[in-house]
Amino acid sequence: MGEVVNLNRVRKDRAKAEARAAAKANRAAHGQTKAARAAAEKERERANRLLDGSKLED
Repeated sequence: MGEVVNLNRVRKDRAKAEARAAAKANRAAHGQTKAARAAAEKERERANRLLDGSKLED
């Protein structure tokens, strides 16, 4: 005959999957932002060393 489908369960599972996907996207965006901030800070420090006349070490 076929499998009985509980629509409430399907909706709940779909909502959980969407929430997990959104959380994953947020973590990825935060990680990119964190990496961008770290790169900007490194460049800022490098520029300060150049202005101070310090020897650059990458």
